Amino acid sequence: MDSKEIRELIELVSRSDFSKFEMEREGFKIKLIKQSAAAPPTVTIAAAPHPALTGTPTEVARAAAVATEAAAAPAVEDGLVELNSPIVGTFYRAPTPDAPPFVEVGAKVRKGQTLCIVEAMKVMNEIESEIDAEVVDAPLANGQPVEFGEVLFRLRPMA
Repeated sequence: MDSKEIRELIELVSRSDFSKFEMEREGFKIKLIKQSAAAPPTVTIAAAPHPALTGTPTEVARAAAVATEAAAAPAVEDGLVELNSPIVGTFYRAPTPDAPPFVEVGAKVRKGQTLCIVEAMKVMNEIESEIDAEVVDAPLANGQPVEFGEVLFRLRPMA
């Protein structure tokens, strides 16, 4: 479903008597909720592997346009690179509950090495390092819910 179809759907629901509308297709789900006659409808879009987007139609369109860029552009602070969650889900340090963690603080990692898993809608998404680096900080606990853009690891790039 492209942005034009989404806008048309929002307009249709806005003009209708519906207070709530949901539609789901393979890899895509949209939910529209009217909050009041004066307020625009709230929109939630979930399309794998992107995060769920909520807000007014204008906010959703703006967020959808930058969602992929925000997930791919790590923030640099004090020479560290933050690896942020590209999706909303549950954070796992290891592939199974009884397995050792993929990485520990202090570990040297290579580009493409799996650092963790973020589960979203029963899909296990392996999160890989985008650079050769040392793991400086791992702020999340195993099994903790994670939001889109939340810091998973802080990495110190290796020369």
